[in-house]
Amino acid sequence: MRVLERGWLSSNNILFAGREQTALVDSGYATHAPQTLDLVAHLLQGRRLDLLVNTHIHSDHCGGNAALRQAYGCRTLIPAGEAAAVRDWDEDALTYAATGQQCPRFGFDATIAPGDALLLGDLEWQVLGAPGHDPHSVILYCPAERLLISADALWENGFGVIFPELEGESGFAETRATLEQIARLDVRLVIPGHGAPFTDATAALARAFRRLDFLAGDPVRNAQNGVKVLVKFRLLERKRVALSTLRSWMREVPLLIVSNRNHLKMDEDELAGWTAAQLVKAGAAAIEDGMLVDR
Repeated sequence: MRVLERGWLSSNNILFAGREQTALVDSGYATHAPQTLDLVAHLLQGRRLDLLVNTHIHSDHCGGNAALRQAYGCRTLIPAGEAAAVRDWDEDALTYAATGQQCPRFGFDATIAPGDALLLGDLEWQVLGAPGHDPHSVILYCPAERLLISADALWENGFGVIFPELEGESGFAETRATLEQIARLDVRLVIPGHGAPFTDATAALARAFRRLDFLAGDPVRNAQNGVKVLVKFRLLERKRVALSTLRSWMREVPLLIVSNRNHLKMDEDELAGWTAAQLVKAGAAAIEDGMLVDR
């Protein structure tokens, strides 16, 4: 098992080289697909990629699917709850239109669901449901080696944006249930969707529960976090964006619109200015000659 730590525009990728099958978990973002192909080919050392598994269908976890399928013809497994949306390529249901992100269309061969088992790297992995960040997300647990592929359900310092709450749907309770499920597992090593693998799951869970309590205590906080994350993602993709263009883009992205309407209740221009200022304050961006620049 080799972990490709990719940063934040692309999710991490986990490559398994078993005796009879190679497999990759998650494929990164679309604009990084050429790099993903190069990294995977380097690690495969001439072997073919047989299987591709997605923990969920957010753009940063499946944006390389189309390129990998074209290059290798690999079988692809996706969470069962996303089957209809992927089959029909419903970009609203898949959140790509809602978030203003991109993902080339891809197909799939079968689905995975909680209770299933996968053979990856000659080890058996349990498929566990992990709603919260995404209603259909799964995580993978290997009891024999006490390994957890946690996707965006648990990072060393938190978890992914609780997107359902931005749209007025339930997400806090599901996130708590997912964290409680992870807490019941015997975990030696956590491989998150973003960031380096880590060993102290207990400390990470304590931080995650505190973070969840903070966000659930006032849904406006979760909305503020979500808006900043979506704009930061745009910056990671584009590197620099004119402030005037940012304002126009934020007026067109459905999830930003609904988050503002449901929770933040700012004027559209005020929202863009507030978000830019927050990213600068956090050291995640800078303003240079009318441009918001990634940092």
